[in-house]
Amino acid sequence: MKKALNHYALLIIILGFIITITSCKHTPQKKETVKNHKNLTKPKNNAAQQSLSKAFKGYWYAGEAEISSYKLEQARYGEIRQGNAILIYVTEDFLPKAQVKADSQNPNNTSVLKLNTTKSFNTGIYPYSIMQSTFYPVLNNQHALKVSVSMQEWCGHSYMQLNNKNNFDITLHSYFEGEEDQNITVKKSILENELWTQVRINPKSLPTGILEIIPSFEYFRLKHIDIKAYKANAKLTNNTYTIQYPNLNRTLVIHFTPDFPHKILGWEETFKSGFGSKAKNLTTKATLLKTIKSDYWNKKMKIHKNLRDTLQLN
Repeated sequence: MKKALNHYALLIIILGFIITITSCKHTPQKKETVKNHKNLTKPKNNAAQQSLSKAFKGYWYAGEAEISSYKLEQARYGEIRQGNAILIYVTEDFLPKAQVKADSQNPNNTSVLKLNTTKSFNTGIYPYSIMQSTFYPVLNNQHALKVSVSMQEWCGHSYMQLNNKNNFDITLHSYFEGEEDQNITVKKSILENELWTQVRINPKSLPTGILEIIPSFEYFRLKHIDIKAYKANAKLTNNTYTIQYPNLNRTLVIHFTPDFPHKILGWEETFKSGFGSKAKNLTTKATLLKTIKSDYWNKKMKIHKNLRDTLQLN
């Protein structure tokens, strides 16, 4: 009798262990499942919630990124520099609380359309490398959840990151005196970085009129101005979006195809470049070279170098 009770107790322990393990598992979600975390972000003034069309899901949830290469004419130090720019758009599952890409699917994920923008150009003897990342919810009714920029050149490197919480929490690390390690809180406003992704989701939802916009993180690093929102005037035509910052003497024009998937054809950015009295208005230009769809994260062997030829990057 005692031996039978011991077997029964052991069976109860094993069953309890199995139930505990099973209860910790999450049911995987389909990639196109989206979730709105209103506690982390506030609705944008001109952006209505975006329903995902069949065409949108078919294009952006096919397990590939869209990679576009551009001929770059970059204004820097009062001269135009030749280089290249790349826009990489890809959907990802994002963890709003941890503010990082999710390794697995679970109900707490937010589906984002991520944009990585890179620029490479030389200034005389030494090179510049700039990269920006923007994580923007595909529902198109929230601000970007995270934005970052890194800049490397021979004098040093800097990094700036925004995390969308109760406010915009920004950290800055720089080699410049007066810009060392900083923590900055900025009131929520339209982010120029997020507008590049909003174009791809629904250009008709782009904000227009007299607005307060936080300029691109790249511009903050190149010009070393106060990190805040600036007065702007935004206009939208059939396939062009223009932002003018009167107090910065800066204008950004983005050209895109009017039909889905609203590919970025190029852009111009005019601002004062150079030092002191010799500074003058110059225009940075980017012209589309080639667009491909690719799971580039699986294309890391020598045999895949030909894709760089396809993108006209060599």
